[in-house]
Amino acid sequence: MMEWKPSASLETLQKRAQLLADIRAFFSREQVLEVETPALSQAANTDPYIESFSLDHQQRFLHTSPEYAMKRLLASGSGDIYQIAKVWRKEEVSRRHNPEFTLLEWYRVGFSYHQLMREVELLLTPLLTLTKQAKFYSYQQLFIEFLHINPHTSDHSCLISCVKQQVPQLEITDEANWQSQALLDVLLTHCLEPKFDPQRLTFLYDYPVTQSALARVRVATETTVAVAERFEVYMGAMELGNGYQELLNADENEHVFDVELTQRLQQRQPQYPKDQHFLDAMQSGMPFTSGVALGIDRLLMCQLKKEKIEQVISFPWDTA
Repeated sequence: MMEWKPSASLETLQKRAQLLADIRAFFSREQVLEVETPALSQAANTDPYIESFSLDHQQRFLHTSPEYAMKRLLASGSGDIYQIAKVWRKEEVSRRHNPEFTLLEWYRVGFSYHQLMREVELLLTPLLTLTKQAKFYSYQQLFIEFLHINPHTSDHSCLISCVKQQVPQLEITDEANWQSQALLDVLLTHCLEPKFDPQRLTFLYDYPVTQSALARVRVATETTVAVAERFEVYMGAMELGNGYQELLNADENEHVFDVELTQRLQQRQPQYPKDQHFLDAMQSGMPFTSGVALGIDRLLMCQLKKEKIEQVISFPWDTA
């Protein structure tokens, strides 16, 4: 007989329901409108690091985030909005990832991404019953403080040397095939994230431009390098969410899609249609906005101190 029982206990499912109620109460107090957008779209995420599920024989894709549709609402004058949505990403099942998961995404009109980071802290601190204040690091500050390298200016050979010294188990042999951003990612995940205090939130912001996605890029000056105005929030070493100062220019948004599709082509990944509805909405104009997406399942794992995502959802991928 196949396994049919839920993987989460009834007590956990009750606490999950309470978490969702607490989140909705927070946004009600802040007068942020709850919205719903389609889970199926005629377009897909072009990001080469995120794979979409497609419906065979139909031009429809399960969304990896409600981002594009929510931005269409913002462009139409919705004001502040949030959504709790099921999303799908075609990745391997792991301790922290189920291909179908629940995402909280919200957008604040007129907010800077620094203001939004503070609001994320305001939401999460009571949910996780934290007593310590959050820690905030710029991407550059984190690498300099703990690894003594500048991630924005260190050349490829410097990064290779640092990875070999800090992560010897990786055994890099094909040095030329490693891109600088991949080396930075290794250092972040293997050396820096484990240093984050397990009893507090950590915010990491101002990422390299190569990781800008649909975040606004702050141009370089005589004394500073260009950076992407985006952030990630962690509970201990667990990444919970990703936020942007939203990129507003329609042509720049389309350029990001084109670059990503070219990269997908070079890597022999499926080619997806661009979301023209989203681009048309951006062409009409979206207000100055910051937005963030948080994983509800991971948040509940942190709240209940669970080790596996299957412990906080009714039915994981293998028994769905």
